[in-house]
Amino acid sequence: MAKKRFSKLEVMLMVMFTIMSVISIAFIVLFATGQSGEICQERGCCWSPRDESNVPWCFFPTNYGYTIYDPNNKRFEVPHEHILSLNPTPSSPINNTLQITQKPFGLTVRREENQNVVFDTRMAPIVFEDQYIQLSAKLPSHNIYGLGEHVHRQYRHDTNWRTWPIFTRDAFPNGGTHNLYGHYPFFLCLEDNSGKSFGVFLLNSNAMDVTLQPAPAVTYRTIGGVLDFYIFFGDTPEQVVHEFLELIGKPVIPAYWSLGFQLSRWNYGNLSIVKETVERNRAVDLPYDIQYTDIDYMEDKKDFTYDKVKFAELPQFAEFLHEKGQKYILILDPAIATSKRVGDALYESYDRGTAKNAWVTESDGVTPLIGEVWPGEAVFPDYTSQACIDWWVDEYERFYREVKHDALWIDMNEVSNFKQGSAKGCASNNLNYPPFIPNILDNLMYSKTLCMDAKQSWGNHYDVHSLYGYSMVLASEKALQRVFGANRTLLLTRSSFPGVGKYSGHWLGDNGANWNDIKWAIPGMLEFGLFGIPYIGADICGFFDDSTEELCRRWMQVGAFYPFSRNHNAEGYKPQDPAVYGADSALVRSSKHYLNIRYTLLPYLYTLFYKAHTAGETVVRPVLHEFYSDSATWTVDRQFLWGKYLLITPVLDPMEQVGDRKRHVEMYLPAEKLGLHIRGGAILPTQKPNVTTTYSRRNPMGLIIALDDHDSAAGELFWDDGDSRGIVSFFLFFFFFVCLLVCCVLTLQNLDLILGETYVVEWKVLRINCHPEDNADQAKCEARGCIWDPIAIEGAPNCIYPENYGYNVTSLRESNEGMTIDIIRNTKYRSSGRPQSRDIDTLRVDIKYHSSDMLQFKIYDPNDDRYEVPVELSVPTTPETEESNRLYRVAIVNFRYVEHKTFKHDLNYHTWGMFSKDQPPGYKMNCYGVHPFYMGLENTADAHGVLLLNSNAMDVTLLPSPALTYRTLGGILDFYVFMGPTPEMVVQEYTQLIGRPVLPAYWSLGFQLCRYGYANDKEIETLYTEMKTAGIPYDVQYADIDYMERQLNFVLDKDFQGLPALVDSMRDEGMRFIFILDPAISGNETQPYPAFERGIAADVFIKWPQTISDGIVWGKVWPDYPNVTVDESLDWDTQVELYRSYTAFPDFFRNQTADWWHTEIKDFYENTMKFDGIWIDMNEPASFVHGTVGGKCLGDPVLENPPYMPPLESKHLGLNHKTLCMNSEQILSDGRRVRHYDVHSLYGWSHSKPTYDALLDVTGKRGIVVTRSTYPSSGKWVGHWLGDNNSGWDQLYKSIIGMMEFSLFGISYTGADICGFFNPAEYEMCLRWSQLGAFYPYSRNHNGKDPVSWDAAFATATRDVLNIRYTLLPYLYTLMFEAHTKGSTVIRPLLHEFVDDKTTWEIYRQFLWGPALLISPALDPGVTTVRGYIPKDRWYDFHTVSTLHSTMVDMPTPLNHINLHVRGGYILPWQKPENTTYYSRKNPLGLIVALSDAGTAKGSFFWDDGEGIGKQKVTFEHVQPPKQQILYVFMESLFLNRTNAGMRNRREIQLGLIRHKETTGCKGRYTDIGHGTVKIKQEMT
Repeated sequence: MAKKRFSKLEVMLMVMFTIMSVISIAFIVLFATGQSGEICQERGCCWSPRDESNVPWCFFPTNYGYTIYDPNNKRFEVPHEHILSLNPTPSSPINNTLQITQKPFGLTVRREENQNVVFDTRMAPIVFEDQYIQLSAKLPSHNIYGLGEHVHRQYRHDTNWRTWPIFTRDAFPNGGTHNLYGHYPFFLCLEDNSGKSFGVFLLNSNAMDVTLQPAPAVTYRTIGGVLDFYIFFGDTPEQVVHEFLELIGKPVIPAYWSLGFQLSRWNYGNLSIVKETVERNRAVDLPYDIQYTDIDYMEDKKDFTYDKVKFAELPQFAEFLHEKGQKYILILDPAIATSKRVGDALYESYDRGTAKNAWVTESDGVTPLIGEVWPGEAVFPDYTSQACIDWWVDEYERFYREVKHDALWIDMNEVSNFKQGSAKGCASNNLNYPPFIPNILDNLMYSKTLCMDAKQSWGNHYDVHSLYGYSMVLASEKALQRVFGANRTLLLTRSSFPGVGKYSGHWLGDNGANWNDIKWAIPGMLEFGLFGIPYIGADICGFFDDSTEELCRRWMQVGAFYPFSRNHNAEGYKPQDPAVYGADSALVRSSKHYLNIRYTLLPYLYTLFYKAHTAGETVVRPVLHEFYSDSATWTVDRQFLWGKYLLITPVLDPMEQVGDRKRHVEMYLPAEKLGLHIRGGAILPTQKPNVTTTYSRRNPMGLIIALDDHDSAAGELFWDDGDSRGIVSFFLFFFFFVCLLVCCVLTLQNLDLILGETYVVEWKVLRINCHPEDNADQAKCEARGCIWDPIAIEGAPNCIYPENYGYNVTSLRESNEGMTIDIIRNTKYRSSGRPQSRDIDTLRVDIKYHSSDMLQFKIYDPNDDRYEVPVELSVPTTPETEESNRLYRVAIVNFRYVEHKTFKHDLNYHTWGMFSKDQPPGYKMNCYGVHPFYMGLENTADAHGVLLLNSNAMDVTLLPSPALTYRTLGGILDFYVFMGPTPEMVVQEYTQLIGRPVLPAYWSLGFQLCRYGYANDKEIETLYTEMKTAGIPYDVQYADIDYMERQLNFVLDKDFQGLPALVDSMRDEGMRFIFILDPAISGNETQPYPAFERGIAADVFIKWPQTISDGIVWGKVWPDYPNVTVDESLDWDTQVELYRSYTAFPDFFRNQTADWWHTEIKDFYENTMKFDGIWIDMNEPASFVHGTVGGKCLGDPVLENPPYMPPLESKHLGLNHKTLCMNSEQILSDGRRVRHYDVHSLYGWSHSKPTYDALLDVTGKRGIVVTRSTYPSSGKWVGHWLGDNNSGWDQLYKSIIGMMEFSLFGISYTGADICGFFNPAEYEMCLRWSQLGAFYPYSRNHNGKDPVSWDAAFATATRDVLNIRYTLLPYLYTLMFEAHTKGSTVIRPLLHEFVDDKTTWEIYRQFLWGPALLISPALDPGVTTVRGYIPKDRWYDFHTVSTLHSTMVDMPTPLNHINLHVRGGYILPWQKPENTTYYSRKNPLGLIVALSDAGTAKGSFFWDDGEGIGKQKVTFEHVQPPKQQILYVFMESLFLNRTNAGMRNRREIQLGLIRHKETTGCKGRYTDIGHGTVKIKQEMT
């Protein structure tokens, strides 16, 4: 993912205070071991006794401090998994916000825009001792929030000398100032009523305390580590939270079911009582999703066990709950008992952990530290150790197999110990007894925890104690991923540290059943919202003590609005689940009422969690975050918000007040009510509630619309399946309303929303850009008659067309074959504002119903013969005249106005320029080809396609409506629409029009090697020998322009004089050879150069229009002047000027050019060197000068720099940048003269057919032509590679996108340069790319990173994966044949086969070969697991034959492995591989028969001689499958070729033994299971 770049308002200052940092303010508290005047003065401080409590008597003088430090002492730093992954780049210089004072050293942090000081350390010193570090800073405001974990009785801090210790501790949250379970040295400060705020985070895990002072100021004291501060600026408090969460990790999005109500207690006694509790709450129809069991389910409270007497049926308990749509969660503690199990059985979890050295040790680093917790004597897992993590994951997986459950609750992980330090006590040293102890509970470092000198993998427990819960969360997340895979689950932890929210929720600990704790829970939730843990709540009705009915009723009311809503209490106290109070009790009625409201609003709550997960927003939100300008909200902590729009005002005492529009009003809240208010301007998504989310999610959805004072409202809904991991499966729906009703609140109900569909209810302006040029302003916009409407959406236009801009219908003539409409421009509006491009006032629209699934509409000037694309299309000769047969209807209204990062386009105002250019792939850069065709998927999962047949420079803008805008610089608008309705049918209909893809020679499907930079033919020979020796399958060798003398076409260089003989010998051994030809022909030769001379004689080169000059339009490309030595130390432009010869460009539109080209190719083949295929390059066409030599293009300069320039690469340099002058003239085959301006993007297309025809005629065989520049219908003759890519990891997945797009474009034979063309390749990347490239249709490694250039392991891995490719070539060849005859895709997006599964719409890192082979490659560095999607069907692992069904799967992918899956229901032909296809085609053929769930399979097989014209197709249908699910069938005596006619008269043949595959690969063991009969159908074409 991209690294975060912080905006100007959100500069995050990462201030690393190391030993040299010297910071503090005046009046610093000195909390050492006692205070006395003598000790104070001995320290050089000031002594001044005061009467005020908490005010220090001993304080620093203002000039106290250190400037000397020890640079050689490496101190502990927090190993945070998320922070370490960031690489922030400030958007402004740091000195704009940070000033340094040198004597004494201090830092002043200012807000950049107003220079207000927010953090000032100049007035006091730093103290930096080994175990005592102190600093202070002056703050701008008393509005300080955060710091934790403690019980804060108010949300806004008291700054009157209050000290808060921070050090994780198992303690009761009883209202004291002591440290609790979490460690959070983060606070937010609201500066003033402008909303401007900042946050301060100290990344330090050592014990510390933080004092807030009346200055206002803050003082930190920590006893270890470093001072590592991060400061976050925001214009609002919400922005500060967002910035903090960018640093530490944004919160996890919980499973939808986890937002339901939950019941728990410590010690139900037995499972029967648990079930009774469940049944009685079901019986009262209480909305209730989750049931817990606490440690009482365990055998003697031992992790990974269950009590087989009291909880004997626990393994079936989850199913008991699932039957009614409920979930089961159980608890695990970290402490592992050392004792044996019941009956003296081994406690294997302990034994396995001991074997793995998984425990925290004593100070010797060897002996496990022994303590005591619930199970008695215990050891403590060291979750910072990989061995421990592996052990924990394994134990959890084992236990899950025994006791199914749905989520995990982890407790006691501060870490808690019932012994003081250990069973042996703790040694007397500076870690267990440091010189200074912060104001922590018991004033003893190891109280209720481990000795501080205990050893963990991350360091001394002294340093990492507060990270224990954090490390346990990281380990538990890995365990949950292992067990639950693609499904989201829930993790709930008691101890936490910044970053935990990325994986886990939290509850506020072991509270009491009293009115204080119900109040104090609200500040606690608000603080954890700041800390990045929005999934937060308190134990409803209290954990300890018996709750009164009134307290529990009120707590159930407010608890219905806790994000984590759980009723939980301790052993020994009365049950407090709602139903226990009686079915007709006020508590049950009230609980059901508010839980039904909660469940009604869960779509809104879930959307808030999505916003937290993606944008770092708070869920439970302080009122001040929305109304910071109102100072009355700064202290509000007895009310809270859900997001922006729902205000919750609970009853926390017998009488409450509620705030409404800055007024305090009395509100009548009877026993069963609390206050709920919806903010005007809100739209809240709702759903009819039910007793569980399983059932409620099936109900209709609705909207609550609450208008603001302007009668408008806005809102949004996020919806997905509620359960799957991974954002790729999510869909976000936006709603925007403008309502003029008299009502204040409008509720829309019974909206049947379907998962995955997009719904928009809106009134809004469609924003079509009226000023697409740069530098739009209001004056320019309005001069065009358009509307200036600035909008703060990136990419959205500010200048937009008015509604009735454009054209109106003047006449319409309709027939059953189509329509003709005349339209006229609305002259009410001014012209386009481009005086050099005149407005055309009258246009004609022709609509033709070509077939049932294709129509054409063409917009042109009936009074002027404009250029039209001269590409021949296969348009049906007879239109579809029956309306009932057509898949479309046409209605007439008045007319109005490159490299991709994902397969599915982003519609947020992205514009893509199209104009063929010699431009390596780059984001939004127009590259080699032009394909104005797209396929659209509709919400119904139907597909359609649209082709604009226009070859002029253009751009296309995608709008979020969704909509698109075309802008083109010439020609006409000639659209063809293809109605599908499936994605494959769209491609088939499109290629029916433009031409089916070429069928390549069989050998061209083999692996290929090429390099730009071979020094001589010996290098090629050496490579060939090494590849043969390594046994790597390899069919084709190339020569790039190095083989040419001075890069001259058709001329062999002196260093390659042995190449023809080498090629002959390679071909004799079954190899093939392809050579390169560029179009440009040198015109400066001093010796005879037949190619140029014959070209001049035949008049084949592009010239100026005869009205200007009869001369050739000269360019410069690769050919050098004769008799020169190129000085490569010079810059590129100088080399081109001094050394490159003038070149002429053949006009391939002309018939005589095709004849000349054929002659030159034939002459080269017969007199110089044999070849089997041709590679044509540089045919955009590319030139190294701009326009022509000298740079002066003749003729109309507007053609070179038109009035409107699409967003093309180097557009400021004109259309002729790196190509020919646009006023160059070309001549079509029918004699019509056209400007290069119009046909530029057709040059590569025009180059393709003459090359293909020449190859077939000269060699007498099919061969292959590969081209760089393409246009619709190029695929009829050529394949394509994706251009001059880079050796970068991102190019792997982008190559998949590119191949899938060219599949849409009708070019099946495509691939990328394996391992990259530019830049050195890295080992792992090249190996992974080789694995991926083995499944490119066109599989070529280009530029010297060949398999034998690495080590033996690389060569072996490459050989293995290419053997798989060669095994499956009969299947690939059959797919190529079906593309050639039917127009189906070869490289196939998953959505083409599973279009109803909208998860597949987003997938571009996996792809299919045809319908039946799924490829899931590793595309990222260092991965050994690939997370891939398995669509709904039966799938077989190609390597192991294990089966999978629909799921998101983590696939183990070691470095020598690629994931392949065969789809059930299909038969794949295969053949034993060899080093070339010449030999592999002589081997027996076989079938892979993969049975479907119904026990059937079918497939097809095409076979011919591989390079001729005759073709024979064989279709297989598996008739009577045995019980085995995947079969490998050997056709041991069947060979089909042009001379074998033995099959033609037979309908059935005996294929020999059908064998069941038992091991991996085609070389495994097979068991004979009988003879099989297969039906054969011949097709002669």
